[in-house]
Amino acid sequence: MLCSYQSTLEFALEQDQNDVLKSYRDKFHIPQDKHGKDLIYMTGNSLGLQPKQTKAYVNQELDDWAKLGVEGHTQAKNAWLPYHEFLTNSMAKIVGAKPIEVVVMNTLTANLHFMMVSFYQPTKTRYKILIESDAFPSDKYAVESQLRHHGFNEKEGLILWKPRKNEALLRYDDLELLMQKHGNEIALIMIGGVNYYTGQFFDLKRITKLGHQYGCKVGFDCAHGAGNVVLNLHDSGADFAVWCTYKYLNSGPGSLAGCFVHERHAYNKKLNRFTGWWSHDKETRFNMRDAFNQLAGAEGWQLSNPPILSMAAIKASLDLFSEVSMETLTKKSKKLTGYLAFLLEQLGKDVIHIITPKDEQHRGCQLSIQVKNSNQSLHSKLLEAGVLTDWREPNVIRCAPVPFYNSFEDIYNMVAILKTILN
Repeated sequence: MLCSYQSTLEFALEQDQNDVLKSYRDKFHIPQDKHGKDLIYMTGNSLGLQPKQTKAYVNQELDDWAKLGVEGHTQAKNAWLPYHEFLTNSMAKIVGAKPIEVVVMNTLTANLHFMMVSFYQPTKTRYKILIESDAFPSDKYAVESQLRHHGFNEKEGLILWKPRKNEALLRYDDLELLMQKHGNEIALIMIGGVNYYTGQFFDLKRITKLGHQYGCKVGFDCAHGAGNVVLNLHDSGADFAVWCTYKYLNSGPGSLAGCFVHERHAYNKKLNRFTGWWSHDKETRFNMRDAFNQLAGAEGWQLSNPPILSMAAIKASLDLFSEVSMETLTKKSKKLTGYLAFLLEQLGKDVIHIITPKDEQHRGCQLSIQVKNSNQSLHSKLLEAGVLTDWREPNVIRCAPVPFYNSFEDIYNMVAILKTILN
């Protein structure tokens, strides 16, 4: 870690020169403004940039489809039938899981519903779901619909872990009090691993241990965690987790999602679940008339054969992650985000308020900032000046310097531009 930062361009350039990951910026397409100048792109938390090798990976499958037709399922350079298996080991390393615990399939909220089919098993007395009060809206909609699907009132069945008055971050003491009061009524705890709005990175292991003490199932939406922080999903003990791949995992808009199911559930065929032919045993899958035989592990939650073009884009990005460990990425990430926090604080606490945790162990690369007397026009002015950030109502600008392709110079220039706009 850096012992101290300096608010000079020379300091930023020196850090970039000594950056062991500096060559990776050139492996991504950087969006440009109307004058052909690279934008300062701070929205990898919303959509990651395209690796330059993605086009070749996708074109390989297009070429094989053109040349081989249906034979591509077995004869393509990367055979399509087992294609999802090409992603498993890399993805497992990224999220800290065993290969048997991970599969790439479907999309994020679809996977969340499939997980709740298995891990939300309400009874008349234990049916409630606990989420953070400012969870990503899609998560809230999903758990509410599950409550309704099972015949419960979503207002009565939803328990919200809320921040204290005039605070933005959640406290574990308050979660423990909620569990003491409602633990025996809660069937499922479903928390965003990194909160999309504040950037708070939760202690997954602590939450899981607490939930299991009360007999609850525990799952996490790691959309803002996968590829951003060291998740250690296996060691967390969580029953399940889901995440998208188009943010920090750079797979392209709306691409496929990831799913984790802890290995203690790997061979439990009694778990309720939706099934399809891709969750059937691979050896007899194409016999067509055999009785269903559940695949072990996370693969056993698949339904359909996967879209290969989307998986090719995922593979292009995961191959970069295979070259660089999450430990190396997060080491640079903490330096970048620490530098951003340092420069923002130089503008004055009466102007800028960072709601993301100050402790780098409790955040990823994203900083969520509130600027006094600002509105969405500030986001527009930043864009006009060549800085692409992310506005979230009611009054937060999210900035996410991604270690693969953002630089210290990016951060220096962004804050300099922000200072000019505010003045």
